[in-house]
Amino acid sequence: MLTCRTYATLIAAATSVAIACVGTGQAAAAGAAAPSACRPANHLANIRVDQASSGHLHFRVTLTAPKGYASCRLAGSPTVLGFTRHGVPLGVKAGRYGDQTTSVTFGPGRPVHFDIQVPDQGHHSTADQVSFTLRAPDGEIPGTSVADGALRIAAGTVVGPVRSGA
Repeated sequence: MLTCRTYATLIAAATSVAIACVGTGQAAAAGAAAPSACRPANHLANIRVDQASSGHLHFRVTLTAPKGYASCRLAGSPTVLGFTRHGVPLGVKAGRYGDQTTSVTFGPGRPVHFDIQVPDQGHHSTADQVSFTLRAPDGEIPGTSVADGALRIAAGTVVGPVRSGA
């Protein structure tokens, strides 16, 4: 019995040391430059229905960044690469609307969103995902971001500029 307790104590002590070492490594990494929240792998994006306007449906794509990432600047409308339903491309291309020059800060605790505006003409396709490339004030950010959520799309769909807030 004494041997089991001794081994248990040694294992607990070794685990504590290992956790302390990992914690120190993470603290050192946190002191270094944090990765940008604007990179596709470093943020989350979701789609939800927004308030319709005269003749248009609207869907809000909200981007959030977890703690540990550096804030960054975004500007203009994302370039939409495609809409899909169950992984199947739908072939609808999206244009842009609105001011493409105003920049906003994005990062942990500072969500941003953009609008997908769809003509409400009755000829819609349903989609469950949109892939897009974010834009910074000086050009596109490398990589493809993906947002999930139910939306409808149609010919004439346009994407608004990134704005502050969820």
